[in-house]
Amino acid sequence: MERGKTENRKVDGKLVAELEKLLPTDQVRTIGPELRVALQDGTGSRGIKGEADALVLPTDTEEVAKVLAWCYEHGVPLTVRGGGTGLAGGAVPDGGVVLSLERLDRIRSIDPELWRMEVEAGVRTATVHRIALENGLLFPPDPGASEQSTIGGNIATNAGGPHAFRYGVTGSWVTGIEAVVPPGEILTSGGPLRKNVAGLDLTGLMIASEGTLGIVTAAWLRLVPAPEERGVVVGFYPDARSGCDAIGMIMGSGIQPTALEFLDRGALESSLGSFPSQAPDKAGFAVIAETDGTPEEVTRVVDELEEAMTEGALLAPVRITDHSAIRAFWTWRDGVSIAVTAQRGGKISEDVVVPIEALADAVEETVAIGARHDLPACSWGHAGDGNLHSSFLVDLSNPDEMRRGNEAAAEIFDMAMRLGGSISGEHGIGSLKTAHVEDALGPVAVRLQAEVKKVFDPKLLLNPGKKIPLP
Repeated sequence: MERGKTENRKVDGKLVAELEKLLPTDQVRTIGPELRVALQDGTGSRGIKGEADALVLPTDTEEVAKVLAWCYEHGVPLTVRGGGTGLAGGAVPDGGVVLSLERLDRIRSIDPELWRMEVEAGVRTATVHRIALENGLLFPPDPGASEQSTIGGNIATNAGGPHAFRYGVTGSWVTGIEAVVPPGEILTSGGPLRKNVAGLDLTGLMIASEGTLGIVTAAWLRLVPAPEERGVVVGFYPDARSGCDAIGMIMGSGIQPTALEFLDRGALESSLGSFPSQAPDKAGFAVIAETDGTPEEVTRVVDELEEAMTEGALLAPVRITDHSAIRAFWTWRDGVSIAVTAQRGGKISEDVVVPIEALADAVEETVAIGARHDLPACSWGHAGDGNLHSSFLVDLSNPDEMRRGNEAAAEIFDMAMRLGGSISGEHGIGSLKTAHVEDALGPVAVRLQAEVKKVFDPKLLLNPGKKIPLP
């Protein structure tokens, strides 16, 4: 059997009938559109689809434990699903049962004076952002698709986003979790505590485990007071080298933006027509920096950013400080992926990370890889983290282009590792990258991860074939 793959195990009719009696009638689907949707995630546009015999929709942690206990008793694989927005195939089932956490959507508590809240795994990211802001607070992690993505999914992949540059990824804001672990036990690790070293860091181990060790059902989240003001500076450059020089100037000057983003020539050509401010007709690279804080701090840092970003720019950096203009700007930035996809109807995009000093090399090599496979290519992403979304534009109805796109994407992983980086910055491993994990981490790390997996999940039923390569 291929390393990283599992044997697809079908659930026979008798067991399906038994499963239907486990939960109320409206919480189990063995046919219908909801089950069909649950067979794929954000990789569905690439034709990636799984198999499952049932979808279950528990409403609380006890029902999650009941389902996991049943699966463990009968040897049935279980794949956990959040908002279905993942881009690595992590929620694509490999037989058995899909467990959706969408109905675990309660805010269990919020304590504005203590800067914390407890939420269930199915709460949407945008809901957490909104409730925090309504209480004068900020939950900084901001991965894409916030209206669809869930806190549980963000924890499962340790999702990032533009503001991870200053504030950190999702795991930096989780102080405790509630989870269900095999064979159906409820685990509480951490809680509303800012410091806790009483045992091994099981909370940290569950974060980014992609549903392979247990099922996170709720989390304690740390918040901070919301900043009073924000300001954005955008610089346009003739090419990746001059743009990355500006990034180096920002960081070398000791300026710490909250976000530091980039778009290469191809991404700009797809999206610059709707840029909500002044921009050059042709640009080869854009650098985006945002800061936040008090009005005085924002004014000072915006001035510093403008000075650092002026050298080599095609025109004076664009300053955006009006609240509505900033919202319009980030709406534009969030739409870059859609604009790129629209060029040919589809794209094959991979998330990798390289050292910051290798960012220009990675941007240029992404385009070169695309050219070798006769496909347009571009990249954009989180410059301050060295995190690229390298993309190859394809016609989804053309099997040959899809094949070439997947071959090009595989080369992106090799490129990242050769440049001293890794195969995922924020999207996780899922099923699409599992075959590359040993090359990225080495045999000792892979062996230890497999042993940890077996401690938590001795029957290897949780999200089989994902994240952790197994012999």
